[in-house]
Amino acid sequence: MSQEKKFDVDFAGKKFELSTGKLAQLADGSIEARYGDTVVLACVCVAPEPNPEIDYFPLLVDYEEKFYAAGKISGSRFIKREGRPSDAAVLTARLIDRPLRPLFPKEYRNDIQVIVTVLSVDKKNDPDIVSIIAASTALMQSPAPFEGPVAAVRVCLIDDKFELNPDEEKIEKAELDLVLAGTKDRTLMIEAKANEVSESKVLEAIELGQKALKPIIEIQRKIAKLGGKDKAEFIIDESDIHVKISDEFGSELRKIAVEINKEKRTQNLAKFEAQILAAYEGDYKQIEIKNAFDAAVEKEVRRAILEEEKRPDGRKLNEVRPIEIEVGLLPRTHGSALFSRGETQVLSIVTLDTPSKEQMIDTMGEEGTRNFMHHYNFPPYSTGEVSPLRGASRREIGHGALSEKALAHMVPTKDDFPYTIRVVSEILSSNGSTSMASVCGMSLSLMDAGVPIKKPVSGVAMGLVVGLKRDKEIKDYKILTDIQGLEDFAGDMDFKVAGTSEGITALQLDVKIPGINKDIFKESFEEAKRARLKILEKMKAILAKPRAGVSKYAPVIEVIHINKDKIRDVIGPGGRVINAIIEKTGVDIDIEDDGTVMVSSKEGSDLKGAVEWIESLTHEVKKGEKFQGRITRLMNFGAFAEVLPGQEGLIHISQLADRRVNKVEDVVKVGDIVPVIVIEIDEQGRINLSMKAAKNKQALTNK
Repeated sequence: MSQEKKFDVDFAGKKFELSTGKLAQLADGSIEARYGDTVVLACVCVAPEPNPEIDYFPLLVDYEEKFYAAGKISGSRFIKREGRPSDAAVLTARLIDRPLRPLFPKEYRNDIQVIVTVLSVDKKNDPDIVSIIAASTALMQSPAPFEGPVAAVRVCLIDDKFELNPDEEKIEKAELDLVLAGTKDRTLMIEAKANEVSESKVLEAIELGQKALKPIIEIQRKIAKLGGKDKAEFIIDESDIHVKISDEFGSELRKIAVEINKEKRTQNLAKFEAQILAAYEGDYKQIEIKNAFDAAVEKEVRRAILEEEKRPDGRKLNEVRPIEIEVGLLPRTHGSALFSRGETQVLSIVTLDTPSKEQMIDTMGEEGTRNFMHHYNFPPYSTGEVSPLRGASRREIGHGALSEKALAHMVPTKDDFPYTIRVVSEILSSNGSTSMASVCGMSLSLMDAGVPIKKPVSGVAMGLVVGLKRDKEIKDYKILTDIQGLEDFAGDMDFKVAGTSEGITALQLDVKIPGINKDIFKESFEEAKRARLKILEKMKAILAKPRAGVSKYAPVIEVIHINKDKIRDVIGPGGRVINAIIEKTGVDIDIEDDGTVMVSSKEGSDLKGAVEWIESLTHEVKKGEKFQGRITRLMNFGAFAEVLPGQEGLIHISQLADRRVNKVEDVVKVGDIVPVIVIEIDEQGRINLSMKAAKNKQALTNK
């Protein structure tokens, strides 16, 4: 029998509910969370024994979108059940994972799986915030050594005012959309999209968000005290191999770890590791020796930074690596740029296509299209490794989305630039901060393609090395600008900041320690801004603004605005008219519901002919206009003449000539082409024409 327990708290002016004991009772932790009519179920299972074959912390977080949660059935004609996770689901899974991971001992080797299933969505309250809180609460119930709880909140800047957890329709209008997760007094994770918002405003948002977490933290503590499984005792069993490596090889390792040349450093570390493995073979497990060696390298890198302010490549703490830039290097693509920063190298390529190539979106919570997208590829050769290619990884999807977010507010609207825009960033060489290099490469390649972005955007990744007291409070720290791979591996923070010369456009924070404080944020923002502006100077020296026009290999698009009541005239019965235009001129035609018609032409297409055809179909005849009309019908009272395709007017018998006309046939016959002028459009929209007025110059002038 279930013994459901419910708890609720006011969260940003709305009731937030957490319940346990009713659903999924065989899981090690199970929490149902509700915010408005958005409901998620978070379940945690922990393996009873450690996995002896791995040398990493095995946390797996899955986020399950369910179409039934939104009262929908998949739009696919052939597949009606949920398939592989959408990009949105992958990004939310990462959002849940990132603040949880730092609160586990990194030496823990028991498999942990967190599955968050969306049961109901109200399209007002995004499930992402609810899911982070539910996952944290479920972990608090489980036997896993989780040093939570964690809470999350969304802070938006709308009309220059901050709002906590606004409805989804408001989020779309926000100048700053920031998701923050943390403990009671430390920030663990940030994901943000902004429209050139100042560092001071972002800091204000972070402080506001951090304060808002407290009631959610307290309710989780209450739930953990009232129920859940006993926490398994976890003692870090560090064998004496760690001490031996440090004592016997510390000085030699110190020299290798701070070798300026990465390739040489990597080779020397690999040789040294092989020597140590051979020296202790048989005395310890290979995995123990490897772990101890990695820990010794990390220790030496950290020591050199904290004690000597000496970075592995010899740079100053606030120094950006050397930058090299080339644009327009690919002959047939629509735009390209090669951006190199140190040993990180990114090739960004832009493709412009017709509006019909927009991406269709059909997920649990979203339907529609998007015409700007960025895809990030991280092939194994970028790190000198051998690995099978198996499609986009979670990391690739996450990095691609962050870079796209950085340019989202800078890319022109569809009304201003009616192309579908796809940017692909190929990571050719990786030694840290590839996502921020992608931001720089994207900006340059978009400008090379003639996309009228508002301003170029650059990005930089900030790092951190801290010295902790025994109670894990921060004793001292060093902030690093433009971190490379070894500093990311050995450091405590990866803080990515992207923006223009005027402000921030995207943020992403991940830490390996139990959170960071306001002082670290403030200093990181200051250093990131300096670096960002330096990088922008380098970019502008190569390409300061978008090129005047698009590539000759890109489609040419002409936009026509017609009366929406005329759309049916362009389409025709069963699509016959629009298909005839496409077939005869070779263009693509896209029509919006508001009457916007986009005619796209590639090489060999007759763009001018297609536009004139559509304009003739939709032209609204006005009084005083003169035409060469074709007589189509004769009546006793006059003749009908076609002045535009599908549009006829009446020439009354009194308007056929200057003299009295007894019979219409005496003046015109079917098929004649005659000059006519529009003398009236009556209340019913009928067109009245005159041959007499068209022939009489004085009458025409008077009209």
